[in-house]
Amino acid sequence: MRVLDHLLKAVRDAAVFNPEVQVAPACILWPDRDRQWEAVIPILQAELPELMILGDYAPEKRNGPAIWLRCVIAGRAEDVSLPKDRTPIFYLPGVSRQDLRAIESCPDHLKPLAELQYRGVIWSQINAKDWTILAYVKSDQGGLGLDVAQDNDAKNAMQLALYRLLDEDVSLLKDKRLDKDYFNTLLTGGDPIRDLLQWLDQGDAFQASRGENEWQAFVGVCKSQLAFNPQNEGVLAGSTKLAHHEGPWHAVWERYREAPKRYPNIPAQIRKCRPPSDTLFWRMGDGSFDGWPQWNDDQEKNLHRELMALATAPAHEARVRIEALAKQHGRRRSLVWAELGEAPLAWALEHLATIAEITKSGLAAGSVDDLAAGYRSHGWRADDGVIRALAHVESSADFAAIATAIRSVYLPWLEESAWYLQKIWQGNHDWTRTHPNNECEDNECIFFVDGLRFDGTKRLMDMLEKKGFEVEETARWAALPSVTGTGKPAVAPFNPRSDRVAEDPPGFNFELMSLYQLRKAIEENGYQLLDKTTRVDSSSCVMQKSWIEFGDIDHEGHDRGWKLAKHIDTLILEIRERITELLAAGWQRVRVVTDHGWLLLPGGLPKIDLPSALADNKWGRCASLKPGASTEERLYPWYWNPHQHFALAAGVSCFKQGEEYAHGGLSLQECLTLQLTVTRGASVREAAPVELTDVVWKGLRCTVAVDGGFSGLSLDIRRQAGHSSSSVVVGVKPFRDHGTASVVVEDEDMEGREATVVLIDASGSLVAQLATVIGGGQP
Repeated sequence: MRVLDHLLKAVRDAAVFNPEVQVAPACILWPDRDRQWEAVIPILQAELPELMILGDYAPEKRNGPAIWLRCVIAGRAEDVSLPKDRTPIFYLPGVSRQDLRAIESCPDHLKPLAELQYRGVIWSQINAKDWTILAYVKSDQGGLGLDVAQDNDAKNAMQLALYRLLDEDVSLLKDKRLDKDYFNTLLTGGDPIRDLLQWLDQGDAFQASRGENEWQAFVGVCKSQLAFNPQNEGVLAGSTKLAHHEGPWHAVWERYREAPKRYPNIPAQIRKCRPPSDTLFWRMGDGSFDGWPQWNDDQEKNLHRELMALATAPAHEARVRIEALAKQHGRRRSLVWAELGEAPLAWALEHLATIAEITKSGLAAGSVDDLAAGYRSHGWRADDGVIRALAHVESSADFAAIATAIRSVYLPWLEESAWYLQKIWQGNHDWTRTHPNNECEDNECIFFVDGLRFDGTKRLMDMLEKKGFEVEETARWAALPSVTGTGKPAVAPFNPRSDRVAEDPPGFNFELMSLYQLRKAIEENGYQLLDKTTRVDSSSCVMQKSWIEFGDIDHEGHDRGWKLAKHIDTLILEIRERITELLAAGWQRVRVVTDHGWLLLPGGLPKIDLPSALADNKWGRCASLKPGASTEERLYPWYWNPHQHFALAAGVSCFKQGEEYAHGGLSLQECLTLQLTVTRGASVREAAPVELTDVVWKGLRCTVAVDGGFSGLSLDIRRQAGHSSSSVVVGVKPFRDHGTASVVVEDEDMEGREATVVLIDASGSLVAQLATVIGGGQP
């Protein structure tokens, strides 16, 4: 029961009588000499239609003088009507019980009410004294019987916070000490740390948005709990204390860390303060300064300088230095500045360290199979590391540093493996000229993606497995040259000996046939053609063997260069969703194929000259020569016609200047691809049972504890459990090692509304859920 409900019942119960010996009271008189209850009377009037107020004549507000109140009882007041089943209640602000009892000295304006003390009843304490707020909250005889402080500060705070106190659950107050801090906290919304962070973020605008009582309550809480006076000391002093986060300010800092994006101006406020940057520990990168964005800025500048210095370092030395830097700066990825996007180099360094580790061991040894095996087991992770490192670039300075580090350790490794593959190709070229059977079974869909490189396929595979699909992988060499016109027909389900293919195709522009001709050949072979936007369900498609082209990574690579790295996850996610739709629509399996991979090197691939006079058609990594032309570049037979030859750029060089993204040549990155076969299946991981053991609200912050298999799970709060778009929190948070996680609701207006605590796995699937009320209470 709320305090409000208890108060309403207490006032109404004053009219209870024994009909055997008493008559019904004419009214209930509520004297309030000090006007302590006056501020909440409008709230009570909304719940008590029989409540009238002594005052100026305003019948629409149920206010009026004493003579008017007498008319109300007599039923002669035409401008107001009383509920027939309720005893009228007359609230008398500024009037005490004693004022009514001394009839001879009773003020004239009260005399019409004096005799009602005999025909009615007075709502008062058992000792006949008027009810004050303190007496009502403290007394266990007709009041709430709560433990409340009685000092003047507590009394003043209690009166100011009375309208908030009315909504509190009495049962939850029984074990609390209600002192000035409690009432001030209640007055400011029940979450003083949130209010402090909002003040630091908003400055004067925060005070302007609060009433004077709320502001003074906020100041009182800060003085009591943090030994800090916002009114006297100001925002910058508070920002300095937050940056140091010592003593009671540690809890404020921890709260800020949970949702720093909710307070976007705090970093700028701290930057206005003078940091302790003149100490040796600051320059050494001591972690005790992690509350200062200036310290993080200095660390990023130092890291930028170190990475740029790798430009002249031998590869083996560069790897050692990158690994040392990764240990030094790794902790910064867990800081608030990294979450705010202010530590891009620290983030990139994690992946640069992976590149350094993988490229310690070269792949240039053994047979073609040995080379492929090494790349499949671990080599592809270097390519993946390059993409992930570049994804963190936020400025031209970031790009220069990250690109320099990549080129220092990755380019030599890349060159070495490409040269070796081209060397041993001479006696092993049959593996690039086989024509495998690309046919599929009924109810299967071949899913073509242009330019899905080996590492990108691994990402797609991981996304699919996290969704619960079963995925099988098969390595396959791309056709030479590694361009779409050659490679796409090599993975398409059509008969290469059909009438649509010349006996000795000329290979102009490295194309076997036009896109239109290829699609017709596939269709004539009994395949249903699906477009990117084709609606896939049982009502619009026949569940037969099908061909679909979706996702154009190659186009994005040519357009964006290294910036493809910042978009690759979105592109692959779209591919996963389309595959999901196909399997959900009824296809039994989806086979993912691609035509080629690609090279990507920030700053551009090495340039090699091939005079235009010698080439009929020159691309980035391959060229067809004019009849009779000779060149030092090695010639290779075309996949579709061994009598036609073309030149490939040696190593990982390029015939064009400044190309960051290119393909068409012979390297592991361009030619070794993965095909995936995806089917519906059980989740990869059989999750252990998870039990929600505790849900605790402190203001708008919710802390949840779980038992069981919570590894890899995250916490969210949603209005609708099944829709991630209905999330109400600042950010989803993973569970820590001890099985707890905390999230913060972004919108204060959501407090008191029903929602659902949800646990989700890495793929976003629901694992467990529990109804809750934002801010606390029973759903």
